[in-house]
Order: sequence, then structure tokens, then C-alpha cells
Amino acid sequence: MTEQNQNGRIRGTGRRRKPPAKGRRAAVAAAWTAAVLVLAGGSGLGYVYFKLNGNLKGVDINGQLGKDRPENVDNGSMDILVLGSDSRSGANGDYGRDEGGARSDTAMVVHVYEGHKKASVVSIPRDTLIDRPACTDEKGGKVAAEHRAMFNTAYEVGGPACAVKTVEAMSGIRMDHYVEVDFTGFKKLIDRLGGVEITTTKAIRDSKSHLDLEPGTHTLDGEQSLGLVRTRKSVGDGSDLGRIQLQQAFMKAFIDQVKSVGVFSDPKKLLDLADTATKAITPDSELDSVTELMGFAKGLSGLGADDVHMITLPVEYDPRDPNRVVPLEAQGKQVWAALKADRPIPASATRDSATGQAAGLVK
Repeated sequence: MTEQNQNGRIRGTGRRRKPPAKGRRAAVAAAWTAAVLVLAGGSGLGYVYFKLNGNLKGVDINGQLGKDRPENVDNGSMDILVLGSDSRSGANGDYGRDEGGARSDTAMVVHVYEGHKKASVVSIPRDTLIDRPACTDEKGGKVAAEHRAMFNTAYEVGGPACAVKTVEAMSGIRMDHYVEVDFTGFKKLIDRLGGVEITTTKAIRDSKSHLDLEPGTHTLDGEQSLGLVRTRKSVGDGSDLGRIQLQQAFMKAFIDQVKSVGVFSDPKKLLDLADTATKAITPDSELDSVTELMGFAKGLSGLGADDVHMITLPVEYDPRDPNRVVPLEAQGKQVWAALKADRPIPASATRDSATGQAAGLVK
């Protein structure tokens, strides 16, 4: 259970409650997982087809990018770019001022290995300095290439297709699918789910995110979940890399939660979750119908938290700006080569990478 004191800080008491929840950054990827699992379990609910189908609006990534892309290797694996936007428009205005644009607040490349029994996730820090390729925005306008651009500007200046093109240029891997998650929709998704249980090994107190958790087990409500995935200055080395480590831990806990709540035995709860999940995501145009998304979901529904290996793209702090990071070229090549060959990412790929020093803080 949680309490809120007069200063607005949220304090965890260690007791459990059933809460609403909000997730932002890495929670975005967890929302994709939830949508997959929920829809996979709903294959017998044919009567809801039209209701759920009306919730889905796709983005034609293939049409916008054309043929200037890496080769589509058909080896049974699958690569998905999962993106979350930090737009402050509409309901998302609760989390900040709308400045007329949006950036990719979270980016994860999800590689599902042949047989769909294992997966690797590569988080790309939003502040990574990269060479952004020229691309075309959603209105057909030309966006110039830029040297030392922050990774998250690709979405800002060119939308989803430009973000996909940037990831493909970095990795040399063609993305089979794109899934974008709105964090207001994700909040509602966890509201339906009933909260996420995590265990903290040390106290987490962050005045900016209003988070105050003692060591122990907590079922996070919405404000706490948002606080956890936003926390940066008070954990590890205070960098965005430490925040990514918290986000990845939250994602694993969320996957386990979806698997454990028994929604598949409760048709009404399943329908409510499926309705919320399909409103929370914007997929590519090959997944923008219930039939297509269902087939996609069934192929991934066997994945549990223990089947997913998560890393952060190997980076180092930029010598010219310590608030930014730059990819470690040799190690990055190891990561992308492994995924392209459908092999596990070798431990050597992340050995010299900056980490954020927040690993193990949340389980």
C-alpha cells in the first residue's frame, strides 16, 4: 500500500494494493508486450473483432521508406522497433508542456529469435549522438541528414518512418514491424491490469519524480510507476543510462504480472484489456487489423520475462558533452552482427560500455 504526505511525495509502505498505473519510457515496451499477450489470449472472442479493429490506426512504414532499406532476411527471426513518444499534446499534457513536437522518449529494438522462444532487447538511449540519415517526413517533406544529432530527434523531425530509417542505418537490420505506444494509453492499460509488483533492494527517493520507496516489495500504482521510470538523478550515476536499467527491470516485472493475473479465464477482463491495449498502440500498416495483430501476438505469447535478454546499446559518455553518449563502434557492431545472424548477443559486446550503475536496484 502507499501513502502520500503533505509535500506530495509518494511513500511505499510495503503493503499491497490494487492500483491504477502509469508508465512512460521503458514501460512503453512493456505495453507492447501486454498488448501481444492480451490479444493472443483473446482468439476465441470473435464478437469483439469490429470493436477492437476500430481502435487500430496503422502507419505505412514500407510505403514511406520504399526500397532504400537493408535486405529483408527471411531466417525465421523478427525485428521490431518499439517506440514511445514524449508528446505533451492532449491527455499527455499532464506530464509537461506541449511544445508542438514529439520525440522518441523510449526506443527498443526487439529481436525475436527463430522459433519465437527467446528474444533480445536493445535499448537505445535517447541522448545518443548519431549520424541521422536524410529521410521523408509524414507529409512528404524532405528532412536533411545531420551529423551528431540526438537519436530521439529522428522521430521529432520525420515521424515514425524516419525513426525506423535511423535505426536501420545504425544497425544494418531491416525492421519487420513498428509499434508505438502512447503513455497515457499505457497508464490505462495498467489501470486495467491492477498494478505492477516490484522489489527494491535499496531505498529510492527522488524529489523530481515524487517517488519515496523503502527497500522491499511494493505493488506500484500509477503515480509510482511513472515516478520509477522517470527517476534518474537519485539512482546510480544519475544518468539516463541508470534510468534505462530501472525501465528494463520494470518491463520484466510487467511481463510477469501480465502472465500471472489470470485474465484469460475472465472474458470481461480480457475484453477490457484488449480494448485498452489496442487503443494504446499505433502499429505499422501490416499489423493494423485485429486479424494481423492476432497472428503476430500468437507467435510471441510464449515469451516470459526469463526468455528476454535485455541490454543497452554499448555507449560511452561523449568527451565533448558529458550529458550525451556516443556509440562504441566495435561493440555496437558485435551487437548488430549477432542479431542479424540470429545469434545471442555476446557478453563481450557490453563489457566496456557505460552502464548507469543502477543494475539490481529493482527486481
